[in-house]
Amino acid sequence: MLRRALLALPLAAPAIAMAQEAPFPNRPITIYSGFPNGSGIDIYIRRMAEPLGRALGGVTILADNRTGAGGNIGSELVAKSRPDGYTLYFGTAGTHAINATLYRTLPFDVIRDFTPISHLGDVPNILTVAPDKRPAFSNCAALLSAARANPGRLNYASTGNGASTHLSAAQFVLAAQVDVVHVPYRGQPGAQTALLGGDVDFFMNQSGPAIGAIRQGQVKGLGVTTAQRLPSLPDLPTVAEACNLPGFVSTTWYGLFGPAHLPAPILERLSSAVTSVLREREFSTWLTDNQGISLPPVYTPAEFAEIQRRDVAAWGDIVRRSGASVD
Repeated sequence: MLRRALLALPLAAPAIAMAQEAPFPNRPITIYSGFPNGSGIDIYIRRMAEPLGRALGGVTILADNRTGAGGNIGSELVAKSRPDGYTLYFGTAGTHAINATLYRTLPFDVIRDFTPISHLGDVPNILTVAPDKRPAFSNCAALLSAARANPGRLNYASTGNGASTHLSAAQFVLAAQVDVVHVPYRGQPGAQTALLGGDVDFFMNQSGPAIGAIRQGQVKGLGVTTAQRLPSLPDLPTVAEACNLPGFVSTTWYGLFGPAHLPAPILERLSSAVTSVLREREFSTWLTDNQGISLPPVYTPAEFAEIQRRDVAAWGDIVRRSGASVD
């Protein structure tokens, strides 16, 4: 009798171990970003945290900003973490497409070392000026006229070399054929402070923080980089129409990533939960009305991965044409 019981133990052990494994997720999930408090990315993560946690069964979603190196510090942390679904990264076209060309060497590969989970929206930029510091720039035509009359004298802020706020403005400068000086700052707060203080002439800011500043009367919007006007700012013309630059469009995207080799069941669970949040009327309305972010048809992880691969090549060309570099 005792011998039969002992023989049965090895067979029972795996079953006991499996029974002890709790389903994903069963503890807090941390979403890292590479940008500071107050940035459009930080605002998005913190607004998404509660409904996403609810969609995942009531877990806590934590936000952790690891700033520096154009988002690469946070990206590296996630790239080298365990692929268990508890360490994620809020990426952008900057961190996961532009940086592949902007930096000669990276301690990770933007495609090979990550698992794309969900496309979180397309993000435009808004050409902004401080009306009390630059009252003459009442519209884009006036801004470009001043730039052409004073080559090399005007300047613009960005949130860092190679950031979307830099490359969107670089596209604008190239399209308008003007000579304007780029002044990079470390993140959104520094660039916005420089604009409001009159240290720079304009700032091609991301739509989220730009819309808030426009509504508060801090800045004046001269144009948005989308093909169509934003529903949230219907009186704001596009850069194409305001600046007489037909066809000008410059948008980036936000996306959620995990480390490479994220197990399929965890990937599906996360992607499904994010999709449910994006489809919530309250959240989608907040994105479009408050952040100026458009939500295209929901992409599968595989479709989002293809968008990322395409944009690594497309933005690489813009980086090379603009001469942007941080090495």
